[in-house]
Amino acid sequence: MNTKQLIDTALNGLDSVGFQLDQLGITSKVNRHNLAAFVMNEQKHLEGEWDSIQARIDRRKSQIEALVNTVETRADALLRPVIARLEQLRGSVRG
Repeated sequence: MNTKQLIDTALNGLDSVGFQLDQLGITSKVNRHNLAAFVMNEQKHLEGEWDSIQARIDRRKSQIEALVNTVETRADALLRPVIARLEQLRGSVRG
């Protein structure tokens, strides 16, 4: 049995349950159309949640990259004079 047949069988069963409930006066909201609408709504909800997670990850990644850049810039600014001084000392010792 392929997937389409399984889905059709499940939807027919859902329609039957919905029809029986409707006959009993319980509800008329159990049918394939409402189920499809519910599934599509949940799919969009999950897509929105995923986009939100991705945005938070991208924001944190950007913050980390900015922090790394700041640290590298400050380290370079601090170490450049020290390295220059060491080179001067090394040159005077050799010379």
